[in-house]
Amino acid sequence: MEFSIKQASPEKLKSGCVVVGVFEGGKLSAAAQVIDKAAKHALSDLIAQGDISGKASSTLLLHKLNGVAAERVLLVGLGKASEINNKTSTDTLRATFTALNNTPAKDAALYIIDEGAGNKADWVIKQAVFIAAEHAFRADGLKSKPAKAATLKNITFATIEKPVAALKQALEQATATVHGIDLAKTLGNLPGNICTPSYLAAKAIALSKEHKSIKTTVLEEQDLQKLGMGSFLSVTRGSDQPAKLITLEYYGTDKKHKPIVLVGKGITFDSGGISLKPGAEMDEMKYDMCGAASVLGTLQAIAGMGLKINVVGVIPTCENMPSGTATKPGDIVTSMSGQTIEILNTDAEGRLILCDALTYSAKFNPDTVIDIATLTGACVIALGHVASGMFANEDKLAQELLAAGDQSYDRVWQLPLWEDYQPLLDSNFADMANIGGRAGGTITAACFLERFAKDYRWAHLDIAGTAWKSGKEKGSTGRPVPLLTQYLINRASR
Repeated sequence: MEFSIKQASPEKLKSGCVVVGVFEGGKLSAAAQVIDKAAKHALSDLIAQGDISGKASSTLLLHKLNGVAAERVLLVGLGKASEINNKTSTDTLRATFTALNNTPAKDAALYIIDEGAGNKADWVIKQAVFIAAEHAFRADGLKSKPAKAATLKNITFATIEKPVAALKQALEQATATVHGIDLAKTLGNLPGNICTPSYLAAKAIALSKEHKSIKTTVLEEQDLQKLGMGSFLSVTRGSDQPAKLITLEYYGTDKKHKPIVLVGKGITFDSGGISLKPGAEMDEMKYDMCGAASVLGTLQAIAGMGLKINVVGVIPTCENMPSGTATKPGDIVTSMSGQTIEILNTDAEGRLILCDALTYSAKFNPDTVIDIATLTGACVIALGHVASGMFANEDKLAQELLAAGDQSYDRVWQLPLWEDYQPLLDSNFADMANIGGRAGGTITAACFLERFAKDYRWAHLDIAGTAWKSGKEKGSTGRPVPLLTQYLINRASR
């Protein structure tokens, strides 16, 4: 899908469909008023007849209005001007693109950013791009007869007044971000027999070939053994697929500036190991590499926009499988940091690969390290599927991520890292256990990781509830690529 922005008068714009807004109570938006005048008050007549009231997310499609160059005009209800907020705006955009995709229109012009929608126009543009791309995304590439691609191919964000530079920049950033989201979604949706650790490594190498600003390195199991990554290697022992440690170095500015390191959990299939998961919905454990996918997607996005910042992606990736060589509950392993871990549950494996990756990340002398992982089912219970869990060892970093989440509408919620939780990880036989019991499971998982992130600013994102959807809408969401990309945009603009 292609996106553009331009100044044009709505009644003169030739398009498959022009989209204008109507506020609740029948008040026409500025662009709708222009069309109404050109069409000899046809819109006002429809409002008077009760065909559209302006109720939020309502739509009415009109064909071949006299005096209007566009083939169709889509009226979209904006709701009460005083009650418009982020949620109502995104709901309205979803209704808009649902209606557009139910027409044969190949292109459309949206004037709804002129209304402000209770938000800054640049925010509306970004959300419109994200939602339009979400509607166009297809996940049926492995079917023998994939569905037809979306008819709608071109979206123009039209303005009555000359668009300011900030809107053009927002559009460029959103378009690049969408490419990253689509990559993360595509990787997340692939089955475990295709998307193996080697497959992820190949994708990372391909990304560096596409963008010369990215340098990719892949470490093999023998390299991990030399580095002393006993915790990471304990997870892959039951699998025939070789583990990989992938690094992607993006230098968008002088190398003297410390990089931000993104560490993505890349368990390409999680059976639970010897602590085998129940069979129901185990197929969804192909999504246990969505942290890794989000790192690749974010690197794709920032390289695409040429962001002036230094970023390193670190992806520990392997399978967690049961076999005669698999790690057993009660086994004790030594991490790269030298700390020993008693593995009480082999299904708490994400933290075992992340802890060695966090230790490894220190070699890049980072400004900040953020790890991203589908880590705990407890996070889903705590926050549902709306917000990702967020932990940070510095309040300023936490506030930066919260702000980026609000800006991108890919929100996070901060949970505590209080020292009071640390004793739950005590072990009689090792420096720590890999689980702390049922109570506060999301928090004790973060407390475990914190022990390996003492030397730098660090945050942990638990995306177990937000990385994919289940049921009829099953599929990867591409989160938190929007959040991470916005955070990096904000850091680059300092």
